[in-house]
Amino acid sequence: MKFLILNGPNLNLLGLREPAIYGRETYEDLRILVAATAARLGVEADTYQSNHEGALVDAIQAAYGVYDGLVFNPAAYTHTSVALLDALKAVSIPTVEVHISDVSQREAFRQVSYVRSACIATITGHGLQGYAKAMELLKEHLSK
Repeated sequence: MKFLILNGPNLNLLGLREPAIYGRETYEDLRILVAATAARLGVEADTYQSNHEGALVDAIQAAYGVYDGLVFNPAAYTHTSVALLDALKAVSIPTVEVHISDVSQREAFRQVSYVRSACIATITGHGLQGYAKAMELLKEHLSK
């Protein structure tokens, strides 16, 4: 099994960006967590981050036939991007939406997720550990 862990804008600034909301762990800490979780689960996992919507669309399209599942934190594009939703629907790769913070407890505009309808599950508010939970859920889903 092979997973793509896909991250949207500003996640490259983890640790620096609003640490009261997102914590002090860095993007490199996330990459280490993903690698350790993949090893524990016996799966392969690649990570990709972009601040550009089109690059994320391209990554989703390029995942077709290469990856069995996606873990996707679209970040701010969660609330704005029909293009990301359409890309996920086009490739039909099982996807788990992840958010580091508990978006349900944040601003009203963060309550809307355009990508959620194309995802098998959403995990919010577990910090970076939400990515590990998402990978576990994907493996379980794909093993059925």
